[in-house]
Amino acid sequence: MGKLDGKVVLITGAASGIGRASAIRMALEGAAVMCADIDLNGARDTAIRIAQDGSNAAASLELDVAIEADVKAALQTTVDELGGLNVIFNNAGIGGNEAGWDKTIMVNLTGVYHGLFHGAPFLAARGGGSIINTASVAGLVGLTGIQTGEPAELQPGAGAYVAAKHGVTGLTRQYAVTFALQGVRVNAIAPGYIETPMTAPVRETEEVERYIESLHPMGRIGQPEEIAAAAVFLASDDSSFITGIVLPVDGGYTAR
Repeated sequence: MGKLDGKVVLITGAASGIGRASAIRMALEGAAVMCADIDLNGARDTAIRIAQDGSNAAASLELDVAIEADVKAALQTTVDELGGLNVIFNNAGIGGNEAGWDKTIMVNLTGVYHGLFHGAPFLAARGGGSIINTASVAGLVGLTGIQTGEPAELQPGAGAYVAAKHGVTGLTRQYAVTFALQGVRVNAIAPGYIETPMTAPVRETEEVERYIESLHPMGRIGQPEEIAAAAVFLASDDSSFITGIVLPVDGGYTAR
């Protein structure tokens, strides 16, 4: 018996990394999964992998979380195609300062807000459910890095990733309080550095990768499957008395 038997999950950013690993793991735990991503081919590939594993039903959807109307529509599309909706995983995001301030805030913060603003009342109207947001250790503390030239704080878009992820932390707590009596639990996961395509540019040299590993007391970076395991817990009834938390899954990064 899976932890998510009978549940339907909508996951944004499901084309790769944490989103893909979570979609696959949740399907293995019994959920039907809508794999949504701006990269439709990648989302389709995730859904195909789920089907090949013989897991529950899966579908794919092209979704830009920065477009509010499309996020709202994705909720109903999930119900129409998979027969319900119990869990929303607002996971889609982009990397740091290279995207600039406006785009980083739009995707990493406003995109999550769209999922909460429309998703929380949608679940409440259907009897409740669980919403999970991908925050970051950058939503709990400031980041540090190797200084190879001009300080990052002087570059265009500086601080956008940290600002966005701190915003996700705040939104998580606010929506948890607002919708608790309506049966909607809202939590977030704060990953440390995870081995995904998004972090690959940051880990471009061995020197930098060793440094990043050293920031985690466990001496390594994390794997997407380790975040997926936490997401399954927060989506499942095992966490039925948990709402409003930001769960670090960070190898001790924020304990330093």
